Amino acid sequence: MLALTCKARILCLIAKPEAPMTQFPCSDPVMLSYWHPVVSLDELQRAGACDTRLLDRAVQIRALAGGGAGVTSDGVTVLSQTRYGYVWASFGDDPRPLFPFPEFLENDRRFVVTGVFGVNASAGRVIENFLDMGHFPYVHTGILGEEPHTEVKEYDVEVSEARDEVLATNCRFFQPQAAVSSSEGMDVEYTYRVPHPNCAILYKSSPVAGRLDAIFIFVQPMGEDQVRAHSGMCILDETSSDLDIRRFQQVIFAQDKPILENQYPRCLPLDPRAETPIRADKSAIAYRRWLASKGLGWGVVPVAG
Repeated sequence: MLALTCKARILCLIAKPEAPMTQFPCSDPVMLSYWHPVVSLDELQRAGACDTRLLDRAVQIRALAGGGAGVTSDGVTVLSQTRYGYVWASFGDDPRPLFPFPEFLENDRRFVVTGVFGVNASAGRVIENFLDMGHFPYVHTGILGEEPHTEVKEYDVEVSEARDEVLATNCRFFQPQAAVSSSEGMDVEYTYRVPHPNCAILYKSSPVAGRLDAIFIFVQPMGEDQVRAHSGMCILDETSSDLDIRRFQQVIFAQDKPILENQYPRCLPLDPRAETPIRADKSAIAYRRWLASKGLGWGVVPVAG
């Protein structure tokens, strides 16, 4: 989030999004060309079914024998697939391939679904918050940051046309508790990857291994300014319990939620001049420009002219 200066209090962890403001289903060709997450396989296997919304349409997901899923909307079959521990759906006739996530396939990593959170904000706002290191000392005090360690050091940002993604590298930040398995503060190395308008992956130093943990957020746009944010991890930690890992990530998101829901406008302005940028916002500025270059017009405030 651009130029964040306030501190947050933890409010409720999961809130039911308000009724969608948009009255008609999304018709934006850019948004319709993507696959979107609708439910984790963990949740679907426990419940057997899930009724939700995607792009202002009612969606029904039903578990199928063998671990698959069937997705319908108003009785009509919707294109779907299961990848990376989630069911993905698309209303497009020929959706572009889903982005690669090779860390999910590495056998020595633990895959942990850490939660799904209703947020009254646009998908772009949620992704931009995920990219923002500047709020760590103020919102996640004592965990991901603390005063006086508030400086966001210079880092590199690339918008790759070949891979069609935004990549921020050489990010470093001091964190009192970088992960549930951390026992002391450390300088943490970060790499942010945005391979989808509504999905991002964070690679960060593992306190128990010489490689990077992968933390992801897959955002389901229910409407232009209501989402379900699906979070999870592919980590190298073999000692922490799934419950402790979930609790750690849920505390982090609970701290972010009130900040996200108090941003105005809820839809993400694509003009980087619409809100006051600072040096630490390089990745957010690149993300906004990347979305604008795609011609995205749904869930955002387009660049004037």
